[in-house]
Amino acid sequence: MDRANIVIIGGGVVGCAVARAVSSRWSDVFLLEALPKLAMGASSRNSGVIHSGLYYAPGSLKAKHCVRGNRLTYEFCAAHNVPHHNIGKIVVATSDVEVAQLMALLEVGKKNGLEGLRVIDRAAIQTREPHISGIQAIEVPSTGILASEELVKAYARVASDQGAHIVTNARVERLEPSSDGIRVFSSAGEIEAACVINSAGLFADEVAAMLGSKMAEHRIYPVRGEYCEFVREKQDWIRGLVYPLPHTDGVSLGAHLTKTLWGSVLVGPTARYIDDKNDYERNRESTEYFAEHARVLVPGLQASDLRLAYSGIRAKLIPPPTSAGNSFTKSAADFIIQRDPEFLRVVQLIGIESPGLTSAPAIAEHVSELVKEVLA
Repeated sequence: MDRANIVIIGGGVVGCAVARAVSSRWSDVFLLEALPKLAMGASSRNSGVIHSGLYYAPGSLKAKHCVRGNRLTYEFCAAHNVPHHNIGKIVVATSDVEVAQLMALLEVGKKNGLEGLRVIDRAAIQTREPHISGIQAIEVPSTGILASEELVKAYARVASDQGAHIVTNARVERLEPSSDGIRVFSSAGEIEAACVINSAGLFADEVAAMLGSKMAEHRIYPVRGEYCEFVREKQDWIRGLVYPLPHTDGVSLGAHLTKTLWGSVLVGPTARYIDDKNDYERNRESTEYFAEHARVLVPGLQASDLRLAYSGIRAKLIPPPTSAGNSFTKSAADFIIQRDPEFLRVVQLIGIESPGLTSAPAIAEHVSELVKEVLA
């Protein structure tokens, strides 16, 4: 059986960022991706937003890695010609009740170390976004947009240049602990690794279960997020990034408006729990549904101004509200990044959802330090 220092399971943005980080320090690095191409899942089916770290609980991994990842992502994009734009965003309150929530959100952002945040009034909102209705808003200057698939490819390209082996059509089928490593059986062959990194996204809990790890108890609940986009004639209605107040259930930041690099305007994503981790299209919401929810911010919007776009699926650790005994906790909403307490040669990344795209290079630094412990 072939041997490797490190095997990474999963070729999304985090897996490829990790491959780039660890291949700069160690040789014999393999990344195994189940699908024919990298980034065919959540890593390319998202809003393409470089998040600021505004929303996440102070002290959480999401807050820490998003804030650092924001800076690292801009630096990487600039250095490797990944299309991006530091466009900024506004988070809009549309009622007096929401103004109080907006102020609370502002304090979270300050605690997380965000710079340049400021509150603007109705007139300033109208100057920035003439078609948006709101009482007050927070301006967030560090938010931006990028070409997400190009980002993943760039991470993988750097990793390959550093000697990492990127293998697609390599679905992991079995994992077996050995005396000095982990045996990885995949559709592309078999290999024994001194360290395995589980970065399988939606399927990270299933990979953990292959080991018989108790960390498989961190079940992933797939949540589909659907998008619409403005028809061409209405694309000039939105100039940048416009967000509502986030939902309090920990599941969604709310359907926002995203001006993309190529000039279109996305509305979404929605948040619906589904049973099938591959169900991107069944029972899609109508354009009227999107228009109804978006009218809170864009009063003049009609269903005829929209057309259906793509959808993505988030790897949530929060069970549906209807689940027996479900109680939402902040810890359930955070990233899980740690060495497996039973299988010390395995680094587990579970529940890596938004802001995973932005956080990827900071997560990769974290993982690299855990790998250093394994390979010491």
